[in-house]
Amino acid sequence: MQKEMLHFIKMHGCGNDYIYLPCFDQKLTNIDKLAYQLSDRHKGIGGDGIVCIEKSDVADARMRMFNADGSEGAMCGNAIRCVGKYVYEHHICDKQDITIETKSGIKKLHLHIQDQQVTSVTVEMGKPCFEAEKIPVISTKKIILDEPMKIQNETYTVSCVSMGNPHAIIFMHQDIHDLPLKKIGPFFEYHTSFPNRINTEFVQIIDDHTICMRVWERGSGETQACGTGACAVVAAAVRTHRLEKNKEIEVRLTGGRLYITDTSEGMLMRGDCVEVFEGKMEVTV
Repeated sequence: MQKEMLHFIKMHGCGNDYIYLPCFDQKLTNIDKLAYQLSDRHKGIGGDGIVCIEKSDVADARMRMFNADGSEGAMCGNAIRCVGKYVYEHHICDKQDITIETKSGIKKLHLHIQDQQVTSVTVEMGKPCFEAEKIPVISTKKIILDEPMKIQNETYTVSCVSMGNPHAIIFMHQDIHDLPLKKIGPFFEYHTSFPNRINTEFVQIIDDHTICMRVWERGSGETQACGTGACAVVAAAVRTHRLEKNKEIEVRLTGGRLYITDTSEGMLMRGDCVEVFEGKMEVTV
């Protein structure tokens, strides 16, 4: 074990903040422990997790994301936009249309550029998966859409979708801002129906092109935004005839807004990507 100065960049998409580690020239070990250490908002840098940006043999770059508890995630829609910003602005790739390798496949990104700065990114997020077995959800139902589920002593109407990450979605009629999410979230995350744990979205539909949502992410708790979650919510809303297909939906999250379209080719997500600061920190590798 030795001490090393680690270069990092802090970025966020809609307030979903991660610590980005350029790993083109260095190989990190014990990344799970490093994620736990760096993500601590009191003793570390602070964030919803870390993202390693690496070389790829099949795309312009590769991203690996780790939640604040050290567990590795398959994909993060807000993080991948920031990865696109990084590789363009640091001259790793000089194209507006790029590809990023993730654990859930290769994603295509279109970078919106102003004065040589990436201000927002549109991501082709792929098609939603509704098959319970693949999400995975333990159930006698093949598809979980508006199904009752008992969590503690409450019965919720739940829809389940995978966008690379598993999501449980609850459409609600009341204002979601007063929900005691810190209390409710862990009961969903660790429910026995979800063998790989679950991200949970509580959703309020405002009108035919606007929704609000709050999210409890497995391994991180409540976060300000979730890109795969926003896509899963719109996909479920379209599938249950709450919203229309091929219509851009404004998703209002705690940390900002995302714009999601459910198309026949898959989900499109558009949103911001913001660099906050960069620095160096001594870590044990």
